[in-house]
Order: sequence, then C-alpha cells, then structure tokens
Amino acid sequence: MGTVFIIYSQLNPSVFSVGGIALAIGLLIVAKLYTKILNINTFYKISMVVELVMLFAVIYFLIFPYNYTTALLVYIGYQFTFIFGGYLIRAETVFLNRPKLLSFIDVAKQKGYLGGMFFAYVFYKGLEYFDITSNQEHVYNIHFFLLVLQIAIIYILQKSFKKSI
Repeated sequence: MGTVFIIYSQLNPSVFSVGGIALAIGLLIVAKLYTKILNINTFYKISMVVELVMLFAVIYFLIFPYNYTTALLVYIGYQFTFIFGGYLIRAETVFLNRPKLLSFIDVAKQKGYLGGMFFAYVFYKGLEYFDITSNQEHVYNIHFFLLVLQIAIIYILQKSFKKSI
C-alpha cells in the first residue's frame, strides 16, 4: 500500500482528479454492461486482463527509471484495474451465491491482505537493517516480490478456470 504513495509522489494533484473522473466514467460503462458481461467466461477474461495489467505495471516499474512517466503509467494501470473491481466482486457474489463460500473467500482475502502487509513491514525493516533506507529503494526492491506474486496469481487463475472455460 505504501508503495503507491512513493510512486505517485511524482504526480501533480490534478492527475488524481482526472483519474477519478476516468474511473467514475469507466465504472459507469462497466455497470451498464452487466447484462452482457455477467458470465463466467467474461469474468475469467476480465480477471486475467486485470492481473496482466498489474504484471505489466510491475515489470515496467522494474525496468524503467523512476520518473513522472513511470508514476503516470502505474497510476493508469491501477485506475484501469479499479474500473473492474466492482464488477469482479459482484460477479463473485452472483456465481458463488452461497453465504458460507462467500464468507470463506472474503476471510481468505483478508488473511492474504494481512499477510501481505505483515510481509511488507518485515521486508522494509529488513532493508533498513541492511542500511537500505531510501524509500524509493524500498519500493523498487519489493517489486521483485510483487513480480513473483503476480506470476503466481496469473498461473493460479489460469489453472482454476482451465476446466470451466
């Protein structure tokens, strides 16, 4: 979570306003398309596109220098994925219309979030222990872990839907 604040520090505040407008318009468009896209095939495709966009953002951040363009592309990537966030949650609810299963999934998501935040804390403290104190270096280094994580997520997503798609 803290990485985005470091990455976004390059951006002018007006970019966030434009991004918010684009996000709202994107969310409206997706909501209007629910009757056409609320099916398992589209759910898989949108999930995969969202994860591939995140993978691209991580790779781009690792390859190219940290500057305004990098910050802007990462921000655009995140905003793009947020456009589909509401849809993905709604689709999960429709497809998994069983309260116990939804509860299990939401608890698993929160455990993953907590585990990730704990890992990030330990990771950053470890970098400080080795006298790597620059916030930009911290953010850059954690992207190697994020790269592995994104590849794992894409693999698991593809494997999970292999039989149903």
